[in-house]
Parts: sequence; C-alpha cells; structure tokens
Amino acid sequence: MPDIQRLPNDSGLVSAALAKDGAVIVENVVPDDLLDKVLSDLRGPFDEQGLKFTNDFNGYKTRRLGGILGLSRAAANILAHPLVLSVADALLKPHCESYRIGSSTAIEIMPGEGDQVLHRDDDFYPIRVPGIEWQISAMVALSDFTADNGATRVVPGSQDMRVFENITEDQVTQAVMPRGSILFYLGRAVHAGGQNTTDQPRTGLITTYSLGWLRQEENHYLTIPREVADSYPDNIRRLMGYQSHGAYLGVYPGDPDGNWWGA
Repeated sequence: MPDIQRLPNDSGLVSAALAKDGAVIVENVVPDDLLDKVLSDLRGPFDEQGLKFTNDFNGYKTRRLGGILGLSRAAANILAHPLVLSVADALLKPHCESYRIGSSTAIEIMPGEGDQVLHRDDDFYPIRVPGIEWQISAMVALSDFTADNGATRVVPGSQDMRVFENITEDQVTQAVMPRGSILFYLGRAVHAGGQNTTDQPRTGLITTYSLGWLRQEENHYLTIPREVADSYPDNIRRLMGYQSHGAYLGVYPGDPDGNWWGA
C-alpha cells in the first residue's frame, strides 16, 4: 500500500511534493484553541442541518455544512492560513491572476458510515487543459483522523488521470493524522471519505481553492449574507470572490481594485 508523504511546515517542500505525488500531509499545523472554537461554532449547525445533504454519494450517516464563513468567523483563520495560501500561490498563481475559495465544507462522518465512492473533486468542470491544475484542496483534521474512524482515503499519484476501473484497493491509502493536521491534495487526485467503525465522529474542514477565472463550486455570494461578507477583512472577502480577475472578468461596483466600467 502506498503512503502519503509527511512534511514539515515548509510551503516550498509541500508544494513540490503535492505537484509530484498528488497528496501530502503536514501534521500539527492548526492550534488546539482555534480547532476548539471552530468546532464550537459548528456544533449547533451540524446538529440542526448537517443531514440536509444526505444521498448515495454524501452518505446517510455523514453530516455536512457549507457556507462555513457564514457559520464560523474563527474558520477564516484556517481558510486563510499562511501555509495553505502559500501552497495555493505556488500551484495556482502560475495559471491565474488570483484564486478563490471554490467551496468550503465541514464534514462529520458518524459511526456506522461506510466508505464513500472514490472520486475527483474537479470532475464537475467539463474540460481539462493539460498542465493546468483547476484547484487544490486542504482538508484540516478538526478531530483525529484514524484508520477506523473514516480518515480520508487517497490514491497517491492518481493525478495521472488513471481510470477508476483500473484502481485497485492496494493503490488506496488513508490520511491518518492528528487533529490540527492538513491533508493537501490536487483536484485531480482520487480520494474519498472512509468508513467509521468507531463510536465517535470524525470531523474535518475541507476547502478547495480554484483558479480565479473559473466559476466557484459554491456560490459564496448567495450562501453567505452580504453583510457578513462585508464584515470580513479584505483578504477574506477576496477569497470569497469579491474581486475581479484582471481588468475585465467579474467587475462590479465597489470592486476593491477599481475595475469598474466608467469609474
């Protein structure tokens, strides 16, 4: 069974390994007090609406939440963590002027949930351009990820676009890691949630960062109220998508770079 590289908190090393292997783990990045605050913010929403998106793909014993920045202000410190943004800079900025949060989802795999189907996150885009990565993902372990509680299943090297039918179980490994660690993986990397055979949930926060000229998977303009978005600092608003890409794409009144026709 292949393994996922575990590297120190060094964006250069992480970016290079991510491009080469499709997935990499950095342990103990996010401090416990921040994890505790985010978990506290999400507890009520998880209990109230976490099962809203159950289906064959998401699972029927897995709670999910979107619009994270509308639920937890503390989560902004994870979504805009310096290591995460440095890795996104290295992988995405060569192909765009700016990138944005494609989606941000809190996932709580409950006891009794089975393996999720293997998939690629960026398969919803209808085309691919050789040499260009549409997005990267950063899965932050809000609780310990173990082999028994549903640690994310990953197929290292699967950014080579191998067909699913040729993937065998001996190519799949799990991102076992302590809480506060980050699993980075490419949008083309095959992965899935794991089964939870324990009596405790496995909780993670997965955020994708996509090229600024692509449409975001999650429409932050509708999932997060405008007054909430406006209350965040400029760097967070930009990650949500409140900036144009270059001089012409996505301009709007109030554009932070002044790219408004006639302005």
